Amino acid sequence: MLEQKIAAGAQDPFIFYARALELRSLGQLTTALEALTEVEQRFPEYVPTFLMAGQIAAQVGEVERARGFLQRGLAVATGQGDEHARSELQQALDSL
Repeated sequence: MLEQKIAAGAQDPFIFYARALELRSLGQLTTALEALTEVEQRFPEYVPTFLMAGQIAAQVGEVERARGFLQRGLAVATGQGDEHARSELQQALDSL
C-alpha cells in the first residue's frame, strides 16, 4: 500500500518514513537505510528520519554515517525547537 501511494506521487513524509520502518521490520536494514536517506533528501525537515537512520546505520556498522545522521538531526530539531527529539538524538549520538 505504501509503495502504491509513493508511486501515485504522495508528498507526505510519513508515508516514505513508514516504508523505511516496514523495510526495517522485514530485516532489510540496508534498504531501509537507503529509504531513510531518500526521506532526508525529499523532506530535510522531517525530524523522525534522523534518529531512525542513525540507529540503523549504527546497527549495520556504519558508525560515521550514523553520527552524520544524528548530528544533522540535532541541527534540525534544535532549529524547530523540538527539545524532545533533540534530547533523543543527543542520547543516541552520545552512545556511539
